[in-house]
Amino acid sequence: MVQHTIAVVNVTLIQGDQVFLIQENKPGVRGKWNFPGGRIEAGEDIADAAWREVKEETGYSVRLTSTTGVYPFISDTGSRIVLFHFNGVVTGGSFRPAEGEVQDGKWVTLAELETMDDADLREPSILRNIIDHMKNDELYPVDLYAGLKPEVS
Repeated sequence: MVQHTIAVVNVTLIQGDQVFLIQENKPGVRGKWNFPGGRIEAGEDIADAAWREVKEETGYSVRLTSTTGVYPFISDTGSRIVLFHFNGVVTGGSFRPAEGEVQDGKWVTLAELETMDDADLREPSILRNIIDHMKNDELYPVDLYAGLKPEVS
């Protein structure tokens, strides 16, 4: 039997030597830190979904600058996930956590993020994989996904 796949995006907001994390407020992941992101809506371009999710969860406008790739995994809740990850910079707005979805947000260095306990992170192995790609400068152009609209249900 083919398991349902969920297409999601997340974005590492970069400011100097720091990245922005949100503290989740959703059942099952409440209190865990993650990059802003969420599900891609039906018919939505992947990059547009990334921009929308950052705006919804943080209040920030963002310019996507690169991607580190695609990360398929089985989530802590048992769902099959395909994650499209982007890097970006804040171009406007101020931090306003999405009511009911985000408890808090903070800027941390990659070194600080690397020392955070796995129990405090949402999908820690994926976050650490993304960090490794960033540190090794394994970055690709955003237009790699131009016009790509995954089939979602």
